[in-house]
Amino acid sequence: MNRTPNRTQDRTVIVVGAGPTGLLLAGDLATAGIRVTLVEKRPRKISNLSRAFALHARTLEQLDARALTDELEAAGRPLGQLSLFDRFTFDFTALPSRFRHVLVLPQYEVEKVLTRRAAEAGVEFRHDTELTGLSQRADGVTAEVRGPGGAAGSLDAAYVVGADGMRSAVRAAVGVSFPGRSVIRSVVLADVRLAEAPELPLTVRSAGDAFALVAPFGDGYYRVIGWNRTRDVPDSEPLGLDEVKELVRGAFGTDFGMYEARWMSRFHSDERQAPAYRVGRVFLAGDAAHVHSPAGGQGMNTGLQDAANLGWKLAAVIDGHAPEDLLDTYQAERHPVGRSVLRSSGGIVRLAMAHTPWTVALRAALIRLLRTVAPARRKAVAQIAGIGYAYRSPRGSHPLVGTRAPDLSLASGTRLYEALRGGRFALVTPDAHDGKVYDAQGARKDRLAVERWASGRRTALLVRPDGYVAWATDTADPAAVEAALVAHVG
Repeated sequence: MNRTPNRTQDRTVIVVGAGPTGLLLAGDLATAGIRVTLVEKRPRKISNLSRAFALHARTLEQLDARALTDELEAAGRPLGQLSLFDRFTFDFTALPSRFRHVLVLPQYEVEKVLTRRAAEAGVEFRHDTELTGLSQRADGVTAEVRGPGGAAGSLDAAYVVGADGMRSAVRAAVGVSFPGRSVIRSVVLADVRLAEAPELPLTVRSAGDAFALVAPFGDGYYRVIGWNRTRDVPDSEPLGLDEVKELVRGAFGTDFGMYEARWMSRFHSDERQAPAYRVGRVFLAGDAAHVHSPAGGQGMNTGLQDAANLGWKLAAVIDGHAPEDLLDTYQAERHPVGRSVLRSSGGIVRLAMAHTPWTVALRAALIRLLRTVAPARRKAVAQIAGIGYAYRSPRGSHPLVGTRAPDLSLASGTRLYEALRGGRFALVTPDAHDGKVYDAQGARKDRLAVERWASGRRTALLVRPDGYVAWATDTADPAAVEAALVAHVG
């Protein structure tokens, strides 16, 4: 059943923060025909920073649904394994995904691709503009901003999304707390050149008081993330190449002939999560909603997956194809994932920090468990890669509902994630229907791809735009399929 859409002047969403999360969300909404204003306090579109450095399989799948993965894969370096303390290897090559690797590339390369996509879709960028306040009403939100030169102004929208990082102005404006704590201080980040390549391309190692990760970008530079428990200094303390060398030598026994840095930074690693991702017409995503250690490279990935979850839901509600309460599922689905990522990344950090006899023994026991118990190993690898998460489904649902849909070969010769492009749902049916049975008036043609299995499978499957199963049945009754389409697609 179609619902009455909002008025034209209420078809605007303000996204605050032009990092990867905000850019993907803004591009998704604009692609769906929603007016988007992207507010960013930085004066330039592309950051020259590269704090995040990896895209995992689940994120690559969702970017594939936007036809972006090929370009990113060409710019980065795919690595099939992550070595942990020389005792355990996360092997991504066996993942049940088209992307059996982690893609190493700087965050600014991701931002570059997402910025272009958002601009081409019609997003209005407002750089050098800072959010100073928010006020909500029954039918919209007003954002107070300070623009270039300090000029004050206001923007009206149906919804606002804060993707503006750990110190989120949006989160502060709606009074949402950010409980948690600093886990380790004075974490060192550097992009450096090495005269000698490490034996394993993506390696985490600790020794004594030092912990370090070294990963190649593929352009001659390596990312170093490190920490020394004896050096607790403020983030503002100057960082030199000699300190990075010493840190790597402490963890690896060698600095690999490190001789040049194009970028260095120091920060403290927090574990925090907002209790509410939604307050009325205001949402939080990415680092504004959750922050955690860089261990496992999950930060940017979790934020991008937040955006993939929220974007299609906002578009469906604004267009009148779904009720307002669909937006409540954003909190219900993404908050548990954020909490799980905090735990897994924090667990890796605590393993790295182990130095007392009992914590070292615990680390050895956990690594032995992962090496010898295949289900535990597969679960750990799947969670790091992002494909191991499922959303809670209603009681009595088909077992597939809420699970991630893997890329499937379809009878038309295309793949499932190609069918999802354009923010569409995909219905995969065993029947030889051409789609007109489910869309006789053409009302769903821009929101639904109807495909058939390439195999003889008998399950009918409705996949959401973010690649999770919305509905499934093993009976393939056309009346049941149509009812599901009315309920989920509109």
